[in-house]
Amino acid sequence: MKFTRKAHANWQGTGMEGKGTISTQSTTLDNAQLSFKTRFADGVGTNPEELVAAAHSGCFTMQLSFLLNEAGFTADDLTTEATVTFEDGTITLIHLDLKGKVPSISPEEFEKTAAKAKEICPISKLLNTTITLSASLV
Repeated sequence: MKFTRKAHANWQGTGMEGKGTISTQSTTLDNAQLSFKTRFADGVGTNPEELVAAAHSGCFTMQLSFLLNEAGFTADDLTTEATVTFEDGTITLIHLDLKGKVPSISPEEFEKTAAKAKEICPISKLLNTTITLSASLV
């Protein structure tokens, strides 16, 4: 399977005082605000690190669902929070905190399957940073 997806960013002005927008092909983001404050403070809008966290949590969780299905399990619920750490101009860590409700699976099998999903998720493979995982059944 091969496909492409697109996003568009626009920036006007200086890095600190300027402003920009981000839009996605699906229009889920449609001229979403981007600014110094949305990235480095608590401004309204989004930022690249938040978008990486969203992409990684979504990709990992979907990958895990596929692997669980292959092993004969169906999740009632999988929730992943991805925390991106930005330090001195570099993303130094992404931590995936997974909570799952999967009938009939042992904690060991769940953790093993989650670890595999972390390794083979396309976004994990793309990122050049340390990726950690905590997985628990609820």
